[in-house]
Amino acid sequence: MFELLDKINTPADIKKLGMEQLRTLCAELRQYIIETCAHNPGHLASSLGAVELIVGMHYVYDTPADKLVFDVGHQAYAHKILTGRRDAFRNMRTAQGISGFPSRDESPYDAFGVGHSSTSVSAALGLAEAARLQGRHDKVVALIGDGAMTGGLAFEGLNNAGAGHADLLVILNDNNQSIEGNTGAIHKYLLNITTSRSYNNVKNRVWDLLGENAFRRFLQRWVRALKSWAVGKPGGGLFEALGFRYFGPIDGNDIEEVVGTLRKLHDIPGPRLLHCFTLKGKGYPAAEADPVTWHAPGRFNPETGERIHAPHDRDRYQDVFGAVLCDLAEADRRVVGVTPAMAQGCGMNRLSKTHPGQFFDVGIEEEHAVTFSAGLAAGGMKPFCNIYSAFSQRAYDQIIHDVALQHLPVVLCFDRAGLVGEDGATHHGAFDLAAYRSIPDIVISAPRNETELKHLMYSACAHETGPFIIRYPRGMGEGSAWRDTAPEILETGRAEILQEGDEAAILGIGPVVNRALEAAAAWPGRVGVFNFRFLKPLDTELLGRIASRYRHIITVEDGAVAGGLYGAICEFLSAQGSGIPVEGIGIPDRFIRHASQPEQYGACCMDAAGIEKSLQKIFENRK
Repeated sequence: MFELLDKINTPADIKKLGMEQLRTLCAELRQYIIETCAHNPGHLASSLGAVELIVGMHYVYDTPADKLVFDVGHQAYAHKILTGRRDAFRNMRTAQGISGFPSRDESPYDAFGVGHSSTSVSAALGLAEAARLQGRHDKVVALIGDGAMTGGLAFEGLNNAGAGHADLLVILNDNNQSIEGNTGAIHKYLLNITTSRSYNNVKNRVWDLLGENAFRRFLQRWVRALKSWAVGKPGGGLFEALGFRYFGPIDGNDIEEVVGTLRKLHDIPGPRLLHCFTLKGKGYPAAEADPVTWHAPGRFNPETGERIHAPHDRDRYQDVFGAVLCDLAEADRRVVGVTPAMAQGCGMNRLSKTHPGQFFDVGIEEEHAVTFSAGLAAGGMKPFCNIYSAFSQRAYDQIIHDVALQHLPVVLCFDRAGLVGEDGATHHGAFDLAAYRSIPDIVISAPRNETELKHLMYSACAHETGPFIIRYPRGMGEGSAWRDTAPEILETGRAEILQEGDEAAILGIGPVVNRALEAAAAWPGRVGVFNFRFLKPLDTELLGRIASRYRHIITVEDGAVAGGLYGAICEFLSAQGSGIPVEGIGIPDRFIRHASQPEQYGACCMDAAGIEKSLQKIFENRK
């Protein structure tokens, strides 16, 4: 039971509280988030650090009429709890529960749906301009942080908003754990001056009296330079140059300072940026000490901070990737790894330790990561660029224009392909097979187990021209003996015959091929199973033999059915004039909600039971 939190059902309830009660509320929010995430895992450290900012925004602004826009959404848990979803928060990210990210479908307080980074400023600018054009006086606030300011889209939004003099407040949540060295009396003194209503009234009158002329512009530049120098934050000058009035930095974990500053900034017009220092993991010692691990720690004991690991005897695909990449880098100094801020998540943190000179973390910049890799390849290196499948969508143009069009041998490794589980629709790697299949001179592959991932990485390293895509899922592998297996260079575009049959053929790509084998076991001798580990180029020779022998084909893939392996098979058979019926199993033409991975694969009939049902229908219809 919580003294205050249990009584908060809407942000209007917060406005009745005094400052001491707000401090108590922040403490209770942290405890509630910790207790819930201990048993129902989620993104912990970022949300703990942003509690005071979120409480302050709802305290000062009139939501949902005023719009709060989050970046990524990892820091929005307190927002969900305070906006009528306190009890629902306990089942967050489950099949029956709410999303782990802000969602317009879920609440009117979620002004804009998020999941990927660096979108908040652009979205908030759109909301602000929509309000202006319709004669409304909504206030719009964008909360950006946790690395999202490294993304180019954030600066595109800042550039546009500053040039257009939009009425917009951007809060930069800077959680680099250096609050002590970056705040002090001079910062607070300058902040009080620059946020003072009387100061801003005088300042605006002076500018109006001077009019638009060279002398005014000279004075403005001088004032900005003086303020930036006095504050001691080079970033202030950067944001001022983009047309934003820079305020701060302040202690974003001091609720009194947050509320006081937001009140002063509330009625100042134009584009403003408030720089706040917060501590990622604030209020939970283990998360404060290791915010990277505690970003999404899984289950843990809230009393001791001990993380609870489920026992397993298999390696994760990301661990296989990291180990094999180190072997390749050791054997060939031209091999380099490139990641857009996902070194630990994709397993490239191993390369950063063993071969730091061959490792590049470029920040949350997927487009740059791809073009940077293209430049490396053009210079004679062998880059392995690892991007989560869903995030690779942001670099679609770069993959076409900067890599494929120039026939550059960049290895693009798409981690988290297929259905990813609790993160839901924003993070599923559903579209890569269909999206990239239409690009000329590209190789697209997917291993069915850890050993095949190893073989494909060696094959990609030996590939001389054009991009080579390897996509694989989140989580554990199949348990193959990849460490003890010597690497092989696989023939590009050659499928694998796993078993023959005489009636139905299952053509699969990726680990779901193993589920096809399990399903086919119920009909020995009747079902053929084929591992089409290369979507492009397609093994048309084997496909022609399958079409002439079997009476029915099922395609299985952990990607969108529309346009993926199913599309490739149907296109080939249609061009050959084959009338063999083809059924496609994969991700249907809809966005898949958050749930566990097994629940999602079952709902899409991509597990062994679902494939077996399809086979059952085929054989029943042939009786």
